Amino acid sequence: MEKKNLDWSNLGFGYRQTDYRYVANWKNGAWSEGELTTDATITMTECAGVLQYSQSCFEGLKAYTTEKGQIVVFRPDLNASRMADSCRRLEMPVYPEDKFVEAVKAVVRANAAYVPPYGSGATLYLRPFMFGSGPVIGVSPAPEYQFRIFATPVGPYFKGGAKPLTIRVSDFDRAAPNGTGHIKAGLNYAMSLHAIVDAHNQGFNENMYLDPKTRTKVEETGGANFLFVTKDGKVVTPKSPSILPSITRRSLMVVAKEYLGLEVEEREVYFDEVKDFAECGLCGTAAVISPVGKIVDHGKEICFPSGMDEMGPVTKKLYDALTGIQMGRIEAPEGWIQVIE
Repeated sequence: MEKKNLDWSNLGFGYRQTDYRYVANWKNGAWSEGELTTDATITMTECAGVLQYSQSCFEGLKAYTTEKGQIVVFRPDLNASRMADSCRRLEMPVYPEDKFVEAVKAVVRANAAYVPPYGSGATLYLRPFMFGSGPVIGVSPAPEYQFRIFATPVGPYFKGGAKPLTIRVSDFDRAAPNGTGHIKAGLNYAMSLHAIVDAHNQGFNENMYLDPKTRTKVEETGGANFLFVTKDGKVVTPKSPSILPSITRRSLMVVAKEYLGLEVEEREVYFDEVKDFAECGLCGTAAVISPVGKIVDHGKEICFPSGMDEMGPVTKKLYDALTGIQMGRIEAPEGWIQVIE
């Protein structure tokens, strides 16, 4: 299989149309068979549920070329499960989880020429998504839905390496108590756009959102979970019913405990204790871990002892171990890596 003639080492993190995508439709209470198509356009009624009431959800995962030259995907079953949770919360039909995984593999297989070679620093990003395609004018679930997956080759999220971020404590709330913060609803991200644009305009890379009920506990950013390291090397992640269950974060916690022998803890993290941590990072599919050097709370700065100039030592070990598993340099836990035949 001949690769596309792309400058793999200089790809940005953006959309580039590939040859095939997967499409399935839900109508009259059942899903269609689903198929690969070369048509990248979507045609739907002006009264579609997604256009009227933002009824949509999505996922994100990557395909990699390993050291041995195999094309693999990382834990797609967890993406399938999380999308099923999103659909149930949004009154959308669940796409069968086994078919989700098979559709992911089919899209990667069909676009294998776009999977970047090992060592390029690039990957094939996969975007499964679902939306209300049928007409609805009253506030109610749409009568029809479409499930799709497209693929796009992307470069490293951070060109030239991960530089420590400066983030601010946001005055906005990311999610409402008992709301939709724990699912990957498209509207959650639309709600964060004003806050992130404002943060960028003020010279910050990201927002830290506190819990919407008491505003005393750390939640997450607009698109990543927090990870902290204590001065004695314990890895701590915030626990909250309104935090999105990041697959990267959950994987890092296993890596920390089982591969690096570190103590791990998922618990409520009060903002007052953030100043006492040695390292801070943001974890998600796009960058794996982004180091945080400074958090600014309305003019008051919290600077982490490790991470102001580069990734802290524990964070770096976590990053190297997880990317090593993804790229095939380190043996993965059973079921984490699925090879595309």
